[in-house]
Amino acid sequence: MGEAAETKAGQKKRPRRQALFGALLALQRGFAAIWASVLDECSRAIKVIRQKGPSQFQFWLIAVVIGISAGAASVGFRGAINALQGFFYDVDDIDHLHSFARTLPWYWIVALPITGGLAVGVILHLFTPDGRVRAVSDVVEGAALNDGRVEIRAGLASALASLITLSTGGSTGREGPVVHLAGVISTWVSDRIHANGITGRDLLGCAVAAAVSASFNAPIAGALFALEVVLRHFAMHAFAPIVIASVAGTVVSRISFGDVPEFSLPLANQLEFYVELPAFLMLGAICGLVATAMMRAVLFAENTADAVQKRSGLPRWLRPAVSGAVLGVMAIGSPHIIGVGYETTSAALKGQIGLRDAMVFAVIKAVAVAVTMAGRMGGGVFSPSLMMGALTGLAFGLIATPMFPEVSGSHTLYALAGMGAVAAAVLGAPISTTLIVFELTGDWQTGLAVMVAVSISTALASRLVHRSFFLTQLERRGIHLAAGPQAYLLALHRVAKVMRPVGDTRMPDEDRCWEMIRDGIYIDGNATLEAAMPIFDKSGVAFIPVVTLGGDTDAPELRGALFHVDALKTFNRALAAKAAEEHS
Repeated sequence: MGEAAETKAGQKKRPRRQALFGALLALQRGFAAIWASVLDECSRAIKVIRQKGPSQFQFWLIAVVIGISAGAASVGFRGAINALQGFFYDVDDIDHLHSFARTLPWYWIVALPITGGLAVGVILHLFTPDGRVRAVSDVVEGAALNDGRVEIRAGLASALASLITLSTGGSTGREGPVVHLAGVISTWVSDRIHANGITGRDLLGCAVAAAVSASFNAPIAGALFALEVVLRHFAMHAFAPIVIASVAGTVVSRISFGDVPEFSLPLANQLEFYVELPAFLMLGAICGLVATAMMRAVLFAENTADAVQKRSGLPRWLRPAVSGAVLGVMAIGSPHIIGVGYETTSAALKGQIGLRDAMVFAVIKAVAVAVTMAGRMGGGVFSPSLMMGALTGLAFGLIATPMFPEVSGSHTLYALAGMGAVAAAVLGAPISTTLIVFELTGDWQTGLAVMVAVSISTALASRLVHRSFFLTQLERRGIHLAAGPQAYLLALHRVAKVMRPVGDTRMPDEDRCWEMIRDGIYIDGNATLEAAMPIFDKSGVAFIPVVTLGGDTDAPELRGALFHVDALKTFNRALAAKAAEEHS
């Protein structure tokens, strides 16, 4: 009787188990179908982005993700600098690092940048092909020449090197490394979705905008910086996603640090009278000269360091340590050169520095920045240019306002205008820099003074260098972006891609080609149209034989012929595509 009851109960449980198993199987199949649908939709979205790019809503979602990621990278980089500086210098409040550093033993002030320089040298030697730190100029190059891509491996190594530099006494800024780190993030995404040139550049713009806005808590300026400096156009298709990414980066920053300006100005800065505006014209001219002197000092220091390294045979991995030793000695008497320098910048904006100290601090800071950059220690020029501008403007104000007290405002107004004027001239970004000054300080009532000084300084400095510090760096590497697309688009097209190969029905007579080769009129197939066009202009021929050059004793091999008309057609198509992108 008992066995029969158990058998009957087991038979009742079996259908329940089968029903439960069937339900679980159906649920698994449902999840599998949903997951397959999600993957299919993602694949379709990526395909749409590849084909139609930034005009699609899916692209904006990616822009948000990149904005959050770049903003988090910026916040994390800033937090890491503060934490490491606090650890190495044993200071609780980083905002008073320079004041506290005066109390430290001199040997500690000297030893830190030397140790940091050694670490930087080893990192760059191992992970970069040339031992050079990547920064904003490389991002600008990536946008123009590499479909919005930057070097990932070298970029990560550069970010780490810059972090160590700024944490151990280097005298540069944190914004340059953050911009390139953001470029690394966008490059990774672009590679994953196989983005074309337009999409890759706009993703790069999104990342840069988010990084800058998160670094300065300046969403408007961050978006315009990406358009003005990196993409170097204001196309409508790029505007919406870049603004969205900039806002996302700002939200990350404000969650971490709060919605407060970088610099607090206790006094209201107001123009006393419009007759004071000519003084800001003069300040703008002076700031343009100061910015030019700062840029040329950095370039001169780099040339000198290159020459010294070549003559002495100094290993490249020791070069940052030598610069660190010089910085350490300088920091013993001038601790304000340590790190980003926002404590000194804030003091200048508040008028807490005297005339003599303002002038001396500016000169020493310029030298420290040149030494750091020449040593390839890492960092950017944005924060140093803000500090240089604030000190220059304060010195000017302390001289000018006592001369005409009845029509003069506060001397701190000149510090604010000078800060924007020098930074705008160095970056070649008058629009975004003006807005950064307003958003950094929260002072929107001084627009006339800042705009006047910025306009004069950028107009003057752009004629003394190649538009900006970044474009001048690229010009020194033979990359001619400052003159516009017509100057660099030819370098994007290799002769081998445009030539008519041997065997083509349109190929000229080979005997004629060999005759021209013997006369010295030929070009290597690996060369670009940038090298070919001067040959056409000089020789006046309709075509140039294309060869593969062997060794000194090997005869060249004829590969084809490059026709002038084909080169011009390729150039014209490139110009048309660039114009279409910039005006779409």
